[in-house]
Amino acid sequence: MNGKRFIAAGLVIFVVTQVMGYVIDNFILKSMYDSLKGLWRPDMMSKIWVMYIMGLLFSLMFTYVFIKGREGKGIQEGVRYGIIIWLFVIVPMYHSMWVVFPIPYMLILKWTLYGLLTALIGGILAAVIYKPSAPAKA
Repeated sequence: MNGKRFIAAGLVIFVVTQVMGYVIDNFILKSMYDSLKGLWRPDMMSKIWVMYIMGLLFSLMFTYVFIKGREGKGIQEGVRYGIIIWLFVIVPMYHSMWVVFPIPYMLILKWTLYGLLTALIGGILAAVIYKPSAPAKA
């Protein structure tokens, strides 16, 4: 494993997914969140640092698992990996939240679809940044 490319890919995926999350949560889903204000912690912003740490951990583990299973098939492999992670992590996580918390299913559906977009972009970034090394010239 190339440590520099691993860290680079993990950090790029972290930054891109955080920006996507910011746009999705603060613009696209804002009105839906506002209608559910009673469900959110009143002190949520004081704990937001936990979300950043979990996002970084997820990005690094997302990258690590991609690298360990990488077959060197390019962007299509990144797309396939994004779909697998989406089905393995994101779909069950959000649907389990729907069972436990009084969240409208429409929000779960939107989180799930935006999660697919995020996982696809993450997989593509992992494939592009952690592409196979060129063979050494003699």
